[in-house]
Amino acid sequence: MWTIPGGDDDDFEPDRDYDEDWDGSRLEFADPGGNSALRPASKSNPRNLPCPTCGRENMLTPKDVALHYQCDYCADAAEGIGFGGEY
Repeated sequence: MWTIPGGDDDDFEPDRDYDEDWDGSRLEFADPGGNSALRPASKSNPRNLPCPTCGRENMLTPKDVALHYQCDYCADAAEGIGFGGEY
């Protein structure tokens, strides 16, 4: 049985896509096909916000912040990935 931390198991639907905003397009990512989950910068979504973890300026877009993301450097470090993508 699947469990969702902090969630109600009765509401879990295994076949449901839980990211309702995602249409399957890789164009939603700054580095399609890469290992970054950050969203692309644009006029309406500028990369002008600091990383909440390391404080580096201009690392995240408003969409990244809304998704509670951190910069790629911090995300890689948290996942045990070294500079250049090596584990």
